Amino acid sequence: MNRIIAFSFALLIILGLSILFKPIEKSVDFAIAIHGGAGTITRKNMTAETEAAYRSKLEEALNIGSIILENGGTSLDAVVAAISIMEDSELFNAGKGAVFTNAGTNELDASIMDGSNLLAGAVAGVKTVKNPITAARKVMENTWHVMLSGEGADQFAKEQNLEIVDPSYFYTQRRWDYLKKVQAEKYGTVGCVALDKNGNLAAGTSTGGLTNKRWGRIGDSPIIGAGTYANNKTCAVSGTGEGEFYIRGNVAYDVSAMMEYQNIPVGKAARRVINKLSNLGAEGGVIAMDSFGNISMPFNTEGMYRGFKKASEISKVFIYND
Repeated sequence: MNRIIAFSFALLIILGLSILFKPIEKSVDFAIAIHGGAGTITRKNMTAETEAAYRSKLEEALNIGSIILENGGTSLDAVVAAISIMEDSELFNAGKGAVFTNAGTNELDASIMDGSNLLAGAVAGVKTVKNPITAARKVMENTWHVMLSGEGADQFAKEQNLEIVDPSYFYTQRRWDYLKKVQAEKYGTVGCVALDKNGNLAAGTSTGGLTNKRWGRIGDSPIIGAGTYANNKTCAVSGTGEGEFYIRGNVAYDVSAMMEYQNIPVGKAARRVINKLSNLGAEGGVIAMDSFGNISMPFNTEGMYRGFKKASEISKVFIYND
């Protein structure tokens, strides 16, 4: 009997140790996910031609980011490249496609964060920077600040030899028509999260803000912890939705905090954050990726432009809530 008890006890110890020292889940070599905004996006309001254009541009952004990662580039490089593709398109509320303010101007915001060291950079209210995400990265890498705004941010970008354009570059008839009708578009903002071969996460977000915004309003996109967050210990997050709620809820960081302090998986954490927004009466979505390349893209609207690609897999693009 004593031998049986001793054997059983030893077996329990072995099983316990096997669980304790279970090998860490191997991550994918690299992964990237993007969004192009969430909101009232339905098939009945989308022509086949327009849908094809959105899908093509999302694919292009994913592919350029994936090529960088596949060739050993950093997650930061991939995030900037993917977001720049969307900033250069009139389809999204960022860069070229930015919506108009009440004064008939375009004020652009962007942020980026490096999960390997928690460094971050952002710009808000810029009017002449062709790709605001590049200015955000320069703030992170070439200053000890986190956010620059307005004319100072534009001047900084110029001194950094970034591409500067006349404000008229951002004029598009579609966005101007929205302003004249005073119809605030409920989908906008672009974002990207990426994991590179070195295991480093990065996140970035870029937007033109709200149609008809006034008084220098700044939303969540350039605010670290609200619209953007990255930490190698947990995840990388980019949000899209009603910015005021994202700021109040510290949404992007909230996903990371649940993972770090409650040991909740990225998918469950991201869904909980969106449920919190729903309980507040807010609309939006997030894309989130953990250090193993697991991806979650929950939202509570009728649609969200989104997609992802992992190493050795084909890219996948989605629009509607189905």
